[in-house]
Amino acid sequence: MPVIPLWWYLMVSAGLFAIGLFGALTRKNAVAVLMGIELMLNAVNLNAVALWRFVSPTVAVEAGGASTAYLASVDGQIFAVFVIALAAAEAAVGLALIIAIYRLRKSVELDQFSLMNG
Repeated sequence: MPVIPLWWYLMVSAGLFAIGLFGALTRKNAVAVLMGIELMLNAVNLNAVALWRFVSPTVAVEAGGASTAYLASVDGQIFAVFVIALAAAEAAVGLALIIAIYRLRKSVELDQFSLMNG
């Protein structure tokens, strides 16, 4: 089975990040901005796991005359789990804020969020 090279993962990750950044910066709807931020966090996850897979040292284990290489650490996967937890918390807090502002203003357009103005 052929191995997908690292640069493919990095290019997909960069594309996801660019789409998320574009969505977060150009949308006027608060929910769409949150979706763009989620795309950017998923791009970071893909990047972290791909780099972990290709850069992490391996340990060779022999069993029954066959040698198998296993990854020595799970740092990339642990980082990805933390980013997923952070994304879930960010989505929950963001959506709660959006619902609270919608109840007050009857709109989720970012141009109309002027609660901080005197």
